[in-house]
Amino acid sequence: MNTSHSSVINMVDVKLFGLSPSPFSQRVVWALKLKGISYEYVEEDLSNKSNLLLQYNPIFKKIPVLVHDGKPIAESMVILEYIDNTWPENPLLPKDPHERSLVRFWAKFIDERTKPMMSFFTYVGEQQEKAINDNLQTLRIIEEHELGEQKFLGGDRIGLADIALGWIVHTLAAMEEIVGVKFVQADTFPLLHAWMENFREIPVIKDNLPNHDQILDYFKGRREMFVKSPHACHHHH
Repeated sequence: MNTSHSSVINMVDVKLFGLSPSPFSQRVVWALKLKGISYEYVEEDLSNKSNLLLQYNPIFKKIPVLVHDGKPIAESMVILEYIDNTWPENPLLPKDPHERSLVRFWAKFIDERTKPMMSFFTYVGEQQEKAINDNLQTLRIIEEHELGEQKFLGGDRIGLADIALGWIVHTLAAMEEIVGVKFVQADTFPLLHAWMENFREIPVIKDNLPNHDQILDYFKGRREMFVKSPHACHHHH
């Protein structure tokens, strides 16, 4: 039997269409790395989307898109669940149904609040004040209702909700730098602050944090675009 042929069949055919500075792309990268799945990464230029991206995600035409054995999966949180169901090792969700539902609840909460949270850096003046206060409120809810004695958002190991919130470690940090605010301080959000340290220290996360300068440049460009034409960009996707 031709062994080289069988090894080709066993090779996982996984492609990720993403954008390096995108926190939604990043979620999928972390999940794949945590699972130890080898994949081919395709960097998209969103001003000139590839035909493949449009073919694989005709509804939203957005990244990230995971393509597994030729079948596309879109939307970062849907992709994370797909990855967890397909490759059970290093589970992202607890076994216990109730714990599982709690992690899902927080992952959904975080995902829904993420896009509005990001908008603060595109505003100026009063709108920005309001957006900053909304962000603090969201972070306060996570601080007070979800993080207790546990190390991560669902227990002692990293899971779905942590990956959903991971963007505050790099993307939010870049946005804070651009605007000149700092949300999570050790004295105001002790639990979230500790969570960020714990999250960042996981080798897979540490080795796969996006390049800070690249993120900074990307979002500086986005901010200039928004501030120049505030009406053009504020319909929420």
